[in-house]
Amino acid sequence: MDAAVGPVWETVSLMEYVILIIVIAVLALGTGGWLLFVRPRRGRISAPSSPAVTPPAPPAAPSAPADEQAAEAGKPQATAGVLDVERPPPSAGRLVRLRARLARSQSSVGSALLNLLSRDRLDDETWDEIEEVLITADVGVVPARLMVDDLKTKVKVLGVRGPTEVRELLRTELLTQLGDQDRTLHTEPHGGTPAVVLMVGVNGTGKTTTVGKLARALIGDGETVLLGAADTFRAAAADQLQTWGERVGAKTVRADRDGADPASVAFEAVTEGIETKVDVVIIDTAGRLHTKVGLMDELGKVKRVVEKKAPVDEVLLVLDATTGQNGLRQARVFAEVVDVTGIVLTKLDGTAKGGIVIAVQRELGVPVKLVGLGEGPDDLAPFDPEAFVDAILG
Repeated sequence: MDAAVGPVWETVSLMEYVILIIVIAVLALGTGGWLLFVRPRRGRISAPSSPAVTPPAPPAAPSAPADEQAAEAGKPQATAGVLDVERPPPSAGRLVRLRARLARSQSSVGSALLNLLSRDRLDDETWDEIEEVLITADVGVVPARLMVDDLKTKVKVLGVRGPTEVRELLRTELLTQLGDQDRTLHTEPHGGTPAVVLMVGVNGTGKTTTVGKLARALIGDGETVLLGAADTFRAAAADQLQTWGERVGAKTVRADRDGADPASVAFEAVTEGIETKVDVVIIDTAGRLHTKVGLMDELGKVKRVVEKKAPVDEVLLVLDATTGQNGLRQARVFAEVVDVTGIVLTKLDGTAKGGIVIAVQRELGVPVKLVGLGEGPDDLAPFDPEAFVDAILG
């Protein structure tokens, strides 16, 4: 019995070894397959997810000096330019220097008038042509008729016919129509307060740009200037004004949010100007449509609020000279809301017709004080009637 059992147990033990070897082989094959197939697959899955990994940060910009960092950290609503401050040229004589540019766009009117007046026979038809040229030049119907009547009388009395005499006759007539009004910009501080200049006008006339150019001109003349960004309805207006100021070292007071009360910003600008003892505060207002009564009332409010702190010395109405007679309609409405003291005609070097200068002065009884004669930063010039007329006549 025992002898039979021995071989059986040996057989069982051998089978167990065989089974154990088979199990080990299966496990080895399974592990090898997992290593061969699962690992590469994991690599393919993880590759698309790599963009989620935070990319390395770009090289840091050179750090600003400690005093500039402190200034940025504690920057109030009033901001000041500190980089690349320019020294603009003085404003005196600018219109004379820019006369050639003005002549290119205006000389056709002068040439037509001189040719007509130099004819051997000045009959009614010729005088009608002269009147038409003046009206086409945006002088206006009434001023054109008055000029023709005056020229008729002088030609008959003086009997002039030569080119030199005719030119001088026309020059005198144009200067008479432009008048001898005071065109001085009142920008002198007084009584411990700065002069306050309020800039008004319709969208698209170049009002904010004109504010920047005027600041340049005043700084070029040796005055200190502070800018007030009271156009809080146009998102880029304050940034645009601040850029102009930074170029010449003029501080800009602006709101901390879009849509803020413009009267409040204007008031703060004047307050800042008094505290820092600047010579002039120039306040840029929103380019309001003259047909919107509510917005025009807001403009009147700005002026009233500013006057609680300091008198407004100048209210300059910026008009686009290319709009012609439509600009006169704008001027009338603005004059009803605020007491306009002077006109700034922009874009006078383009397709504008010089007669608008005569028309707007006659309409408002307010002098043209500044003219824009180009896109350059120093192309805003004090209006000089004699240089203007000479440019028209060539």
